[in-house]
Amino acid sequence: MSSGFPFVAPFKEIKGSPIRELFKYLSTPGMISFAGGYPAPELFDLPGLQASIAAQSASLQETMSYGSSEGLPALRETLAALSIQRGLQVGQDDILVTSGSQQAYELLVRALIAPGDTALVERPAYPAAIQGLRLAGANIVTVGVQEDGTDLEELARLLQQHQPKFFYCVPTFANPSGITLSLEKRKKLLALLATTNCLLIEDDPYGQLRFSGQPLPTLAELARSTPVQDQVIYLSSLSKTVAPGLRIGWMIAHPEILRRCVLAKQVDDMCSAPFMQAVAAHYLNSGRYAQHLPYMIDTYRQRAQCMLTAFSSDFNGQLRLVQPEGGMFIWAYLPSDINATRLLPLAIDEKVMFVPGSGFYADQPDENAFRLSFSMSNEAQITEGVARFRKALDRY
Repeated sequence: MSSGFPFVAPFKEIKGSPIRELFKYLSTPGMISFAGGYPAPELFDLPGLQASIAAQSASLQETMSYGSSEGLPALRETLAALSIQRGLQVGQDDILVTSGSQQAYELLVRALIAPGDTALVERPAYPAAIQGLRLAGANIVTVGVQEDGTDLEELARLLQQHQPKFFYCVPTFANPSGITLSLEKRKKLLALLATTNCLLIEDDPYGQLRFSGQPLPTLAELARSTPVQDQVIYLSSLSKTVAPGLRIGWMIAHPEILRRCVLAKQVDDMCSAPFMQAVAAHYLNSGRYAQHLPYMIDTYRQRAQCMLTAFSSDFNGQLRLVQPEGGMFIWAYLPSDINATRLLPLAIDEKVMFVPGSGFYADQPDENAFRLSFSMSNEAQITEGVARFRKALDRY
């Protein structure tokens, strides 16, 4: 019977996340992982989070009940204040709280994409964004990425040729490339949108993790009071800057988009966990977030520099590394005769992991590319992991 289950077309032949497929190797004794793009647990502000959890004991009965699908009013108000600090002039009614920004994206896909509709993603792109579109039966069209972000000449052609429903991108410290869209290109991208009906989904989970370079306004901020203001949808999350276990993300969008996403959320999980929302609101309001974030940023700065230095010194220019200004990732390229997917088993034998680049492409994969994450390893582990990578490459 197993082959006869009545799955709908996108679920009949399906592949899992290339990162999640590697999760089973994390339990291998001595394994060093440059694979998962997760925040380092040792950097969590556990005392601050414990204090916020303890503070909810008085209202435990209230937060153990169902909550509003839009989100706990106290958290929406707090997130509105946080968004204003990021240059977004919003109130709590402009915010939908979600179970991570991943859910926000999925709600948008459900509300906007019918089978056969076209959506644009970058090449390479976040795998879950690609997977969500595949499961929705979308026609996925990809646009290339340059050193300063999206290839806007290619994007202009694709917008006119395909008239997509939306363009999904991570313009600041992108996953997987670590690349940041330049200010000039941000302005030109919004100008391109003005000639279309295409929506822009700006996913910003890493934007607060800048450790070098000058801060840039979000696309949502730049779009304010312009003809494309209603076309930009902003997503963010506490997963990378506080703790992913909170499962707190949010969406800022036009009221008509939010209303439909609320309806979609009501048949998804009804509401994000009220207890965790209350914890998040208390934590953000306590001041601990602003106090602790610089420590995380400084640690990631040191780890990124350690990884860049180790790969540069151990490989004598064999690898090409894209140096990020923040976030959690370094995008890299092997020599043209080396396939990253074939290298991975040898690396796992040497007890070091990375993610082959092919998993980040909806089409036209680059078999020489791969993603490194520096967030989960300390400097001693990074140095040792790079040495193990060198052994794997020598064996190849």
